[in-house]
Amino acid sequence: MASTAATIYNEVKTEEKLLAFTFDDGPNPEWTPQFLDAFKKVGGKATFYVLGTNMESYPDIARRIVEEGHELGNHSYLHPHLPELDRDAQREELQRAEQLITAVTGRRVNTFRPPYLDVNDELLEVAGEFGYAVIHGVNLASNDWDTPGVEHILATTREAMRSGSILLFHDGFGDRSQSLEAVTILLEEAVSQGYRIVTVSELLGLD
Repeated sequence: MASTAATIYNEVKTEEKLLAFTFDDGPNPEWTPQFLDAFKKVGGKATFYVLGTNMESYPDIARRIVEEGHELGNHSYLHPHLPELDRDAQREELQRAEQLITAVTGRRVNTFRPPYLDVNDELLEVAGEFGYAVIHGVNLASNDWDTPGVEHILATTREAMRSGSILLFHDGFGDRSQSLEAVTILLEEAVSQGYRIVTVSELLGLD
């Protein structure tokens, strides 16, 4: 059965002032709960692109994400460079992660973020088979995964923030204190500027 290749989104044109904060590589026992607490303070909702291996290790944190009104997205099972794999192996990476998410939370996911934002035509077709939208982001220059300094994360993200922006950060792998500090500041700024902080599915009208 032929499927339509998935569409890649960095942002969505919106009339309303909406922003989508997204996080990669969790759930993480140290950092994910702190990000969740930051969102509690402002009442916004985020999208967490979770790894299958971390879902296996920390299912309770994944359940907390969903219970608090946030959403999960597929970020693969093992975090490989997916374009280097053949189509069957790509499909298996997405399938294993999706099955885990569904088993742990009872919910399917609508969106997929490829590890390293690496895609090729085969992967877009495989993502299309799952009915996924493929999600990148507008603030890639922040390089928050590389701990470039809070001020760098703030400056590069502020530059990219506008209605409908999808913002990419990390809650897994290594020391995420800079990301946490920057996100806490950005959330407060965004809310004070009249933005509503929504999930990617809400931004795309998929929920």
